[in-house]
Amino acid sequence: MTNYKVIFDITRTHLQSRLKQTSVAALGVTFGIGTFIIMMGFMTGLNGLLDGLILNRTPHIHIYNEIKPTEVQPIQFDDSFAGDFNIIHNVKPKESLVRVHNALPIISELQKDKRVKGVTAQAMARVFYVAGSIELNGIVNGIDVMEEVKLFNFGDYIVEGSGESLLKNNNGILLGAGIAKKMSLSVDDKINVSTPNGGFFPLKIVGIYQSGLAEVDNTQSYVNLKTAQQLLGEGSNYISDINVKLYNMELAPEMAKELTKSFDLTATDIQTANAQFETGTSIRNLITYAVSITLLIVAGFGIYNILNMLIYEKMNDIAILKATGFSGSDVKKIFISQAIIIGFIGGMLGLILGFIGSVMIDNAPFETEAMPTIKTYPIEYNPLFYIVGITFAMISTFLAGYLPARKAENIDPVEIIRGE
Repeated sequence: MTNYKVIFDITRTHLQSRLKQTSVAALGVTFGIGTFIIMMGFMTGLNGLLDGLILNRTPHIHIYNEIKPTEVQPIQFDDSFAGDFNIIHNVKPKESLVRVHNALPIISELQKDKRVKGVTAQAMARVFYVAGSIELNGIVNGIDVMEEVKLFNFGDYIVEGSGESLLKNNNGILLGAGIAKKMSLSVDDKINVSTPNGGFFPLKIVGIYQSGLAEVDNTQSYVNLKTAQQLLGEGSNYISDINVKLYNMELAPEMAKELTKSFDLTATDIQTANAQFETGTSIRNLITYAVSITLLIVAGFGIYNILNMLIYEKMNDIAILKATGFSGSDVKKIFISQAIIIGFIGGMLGLILGFIGSVMIDNAPFETEAMPTIKTYPIEYNPLFYIVGITFAMISTFLAGYLPARKAENIDPVEIIRGE
């Protein structure tokens, strides 16, 4: 019967007698696990930040009236050409309004759907921003600002002023940061907006909006929905875009097809609209996991080499143990126990190191004009990283100790003593 107390005492003695090697092995695990946690937290946080720049402001389903060529041409209504192969050149888009027909009933219907978290309406107006002699092309989006804040984190991108300021001021505008910089404008200044149909409207800047994407910030601004409808000279039922936020984003492609068929409108889901962006995210995640796992594997090989050398140095001890009645299985347990203890101590220290390193990065200043709302480097504190780290530490050290331990189990004590 195995005496585990004796085995543990021998294990402890071996570890203490080679304290330097034991420490090196434990530190290999510590730095491997610590680096894994820091890298995973930082890279995942960075990916989340980059994804958020796009996905936070992208609706799960975007409904609009797309201008496209008529699918059925007049010649197809003539039965005399029914069996012919007709080639039509220079097909023109069919005449249609930019507005979404029956937008308000559609919004009401969507709000009743249990899959839908929220719906917002927009009215887009192409304008010229005029300040003195400066005139810039741009787009003004009419929105329900509080719904945008609630559903699409709109408030995170307002670097000066607030969404409430726009709500309280019908003649207010949240000006794009790029436009404000080019025109040397700031909050409480006035800007004139002219429309292609000859309208001219003075608006008060109640805030500055910055998405972090130069193409957006140099053209887009936001006003109340009613203000945009007035810019366009349209009534309160004019809506050019409907944005839908779902509880489950994965349902977007299927639901977009349903809406396209039901309302005879174009409904684009978030996966289709951001296919290239999602590919980039997947590649970044793949690289992150590959590098992190490589670090853990390298740490495992380091432990194996140290334990393997330790067994060679302990040949005489192994021979004495076997000569005094210890079985090969007992010897194997001694060395596996050493590996597990090294893995546990190194793994726990690695978790602490990973957490401290993550906190330090999380508090390191990070300021950039592209993302003014971000003040520190992004870190994700996901408990799964710590669970994976300690699990891998235990498994890798067990395997690293098991292989040398099997060699120790099969050592013949007579040959070792005879050699001495």
